[in-house]
Order: sequence, then structure tokens, then C-alpha cells
Amino acid sequence: MSADYSSTEGRQNVFDPAIRPDLYEGVRTRRIFAFFFDAIFITILIALAAIIVGFMGIFTLGLAWFAYLFLGQAVALLYVAFTLGGPNAATPGMRAMGLEMRLWYGARPYPLLAVMHALIFWFSVSLLTPFILLVSLFSDRKRLLHDIVLGTVVVNSAALDR
Repeated sequence: MSADYSSTEGRQNVFDPAIRPDLYEGVRTRRIFAFFFDAIFITILIALAAIIVGFMGIFTLGLAWFAYLFLGQAVALLYVAFTLGGPNAATPGMRAMGLEMRLWYGARPYPLLAVMHALIFWFSVSLLTPFILLVSLFSDRKRLLHDIVLGTVVVNSAALDR
């Protein structure tokens, strides 16, 4: 992308839906499918980690089994940190659906921001019910509440490359 990130004017128009509507075509639907793909993949990773912790518990006389208390959360957060916060700026589910996440001015997210994105999503959905996802119906960039709070956008990868 050849936008000038040093000036405020260049930053404001990077992902403007009025200028680049192609960035947001089908994003909402593809995000839903990406979520389910990632949820299945994380479940598989948790099952594999649980088997490893089980064997480690045998060798540590049960001490490693305390890892079961936070195993699911740790696997999910590491998954998000290294995929969404990585160089591709997308989880495997997002990549499969042709999506990328960017900060409001065009930069890729970093691991800590990716983890915060996941945590705020889960806290908002669990506290405010899944109806909070309806925010995307009224957002011009099809952003969810946690996207707005953190200043991120999810866009089409193919349109971004153009």
C-alpha cells in the first residue's frame, strides 16, 4: 500500500469505505466462517496439548496436570498472538477466507494487540450477550465493538493487495 502514514490526512483515508468499498465486500460473512474454522482448529490444538500434558503428568507424578486449569485459554491466546499478531496479520481461518486485520492507519497488528483483541471479544460477548455482534450491521467498515475499541479493521486481502 502506498499511503503516506506520516501525515494525519493520509492516515484518515487509508481504509475509508467511501473511497475503497472493495475492502469490505463480504467481510462480515467471511469473518463468521473464519471464526468457526479457527474454533475447530483451536479445539484440535487443545486436544493435542491435553494429550501431551497427560503424558507429562505421568512423568512428573501429577504435577503437570495443574496445567489443565488454564490449558484451553493458553492455547487459544498463543494461537491468536502468533497468527493474528504475526506477519500475515490473520489467523489461518482468516487467511482461508481471504481476510486480514490492520490498525486504523494501515499497520499490521502486533501480538499483544492480537491477544487484547481476542480477550475483549470474549469479554464483550460473555458480558453483553452475542447481540453485541449486531454493531457490525451499523458500522460503515463492518467492524465489531472490539474492533472499534482497539482501532482495528478487517479487510479483504485481495483488495488490499491491489
